Amino acid sequence: MNVLLVALAMDLTLGEPANRWHPVAWIGRLLGRGVRLAPQGPPWVLLLHGALLVLIGTAVAAAAAWLVAARVSGWPVLGLLVEAWLLKCTFSVRRLFGAVGEVQRALAGGRLEGARRALALHLVSRPTEDLDEGAAASAAVESLAENLTDSVVAPLCFFAVGGLPAAWAYRAVNTADAMIGYRDGRLEHLGKLAARLDDALNLLPARLAAAALVAGAWGAGESGRGAWRVWRRDGGLTASPNAGQTMAAMAGALGVTLAKRGHYRLGAGPAPDAAGIERALAVARWACGLCLAAAVLAVAILR
Repeated sequence: MNVLLVALAMDLTLGEPANRWHPVAWIGRLLGRGVRLAPQGPPWVLLLHGALLVLIGTAVAAAAAWLVAARVSGWPVLGLLVEAWLLKCTFSVRRLFGAVGEVQRALAGGRLEGARRALALHLVSRPTEDLDEGAAASAAVESLAENLTDSVVAPLCFFAVGGLPAAWAYRAVNTADAMIGYRDGRLEHLGKLAARLDDALNLLPARLAAAALVAGAWGAGESGRGAWRVWRRDGGLTASPNAGQTMAAMAGALGVTLAKRGHYRLGAGPAPDAAGIERALAVARWACGLCLAAAVLAVAILR
């Protein structure tokens, strides 16, 4: 429990370490080398290479976390700080809220181009050049809701169940999915296992995060009933089995429509605006607080 509380304090006060010191960046570089070494060949060759890449990356991340934690376990203070830092690097509350807040401030100040840049830099991979204010605000709220799962809830779930090795195994799979889990040319086969494994690992955390958003809506003075109703109705309308869960719950909480042209349309009502992003941040803060409290309780019981 102390490790989790110190990790949260580190995240909220220090934020993210520079890439050169960030273990997630190290995993990304390892996976990137593996991608560059991928052979040319039929789909099954790419599938096999991608599977080995994900399995090796996951094993290395989990083993390294276990080994480092074991080596410092004999020093109470140092061990606590090192384990907390390793755990902190698997989740990111401050960075997520800061990135979404940057978009909100840009839109509130009438700086649409600044909002587009912030979205492209921190939150989305889709093109942002043609987004109007409503589409930019929608993208920010969608990213906030979706990333609540893999940036906060899922790492804490795996830590509660399996400690640092489990949290880092999850983070390695999620990183691989972010890098190669696309239906795009050779990546469709190279990243297929990463995408499927990430979907499987997030099945429960995504639904826990959506439930937290329903409760968070009540706490923030938004519509908990709407969050529940739209979650149950629209949560399965996205290509991902998980992303739509939290996005639909957030759309219902705010009474807005969250849409990505040609892909999905969740909720009912107008598109969000800068004020809508601020309301979404309030709901997400409540949801995060509930999830963190649940994680502390789970760690106290299970570990």
